[in-house]
Amino acid sequence: MDHYLDIRLLPDPEFSPTHLMNALFAKLHRVLAHLGSDNVGITFPTAQGQKHGLGTCIRLHGTEVALKGLMTHEWLAGVRDHVRLSAITMVPTHTGWWQVRRVQAKSNPERLRRRMMKRKGCTAEQATAAIPDAAAEMLNLPFLSVRSSSTGQAFRVFVRQKPTESPVGGKFNAYGFSSTASLPRF
Repeated sequence: MDHYLDIRLLPDPEFSPTHLMNALFAKLHRVLAHLGSDNVGITFPTAQGQKHGLGTCIRLHGTEVALKGLMTHEWLAGVRDHVRLSAITMVPTHTGWWQVRRVQAKSNPERLRRRMMKRKGCTAEQATAAIPDAAAEMLNLPFLSVRSSSTGQAFRVFVRQKPTESPVGGKFNAYGFSSTASLPRF
């Protein structure tokens, strides 16, 4: 993760930054999933200080080879007029570190009950007693709205980006997130 590339949203009178960020992230997710890429991570450098938003920039992190390979694909079609790309550049030597991960809430008690009944063979009454409606978890984190390409259903990808003390290696999923790895913070 020694190189990075910034993709900044340009102001647009017709589309909000949130709408554009969702479209950009959806396109990035599709290309990372298609490529089976596990060596490109993302941070949101302009999200600092914003309580509920992810800002107006996605920073892609990876090796120079990985980032050049990603950018050879035409995945920005449809949003290219709404973004400005930086050059692929080396990460500055003195940085901090981010941990960026997807957070999934246990927000649907009914789904959790069905899962419990299926896995543990308990009755609906037992599952309801074990998982009351009050067990629904609500997150107060920024999120991206994504539509599943397989089911067509819309869902939210909640993002937790927090500073961490030291660099940790690891692989990244098709969202560009990792449950273990850290990324440069600058």
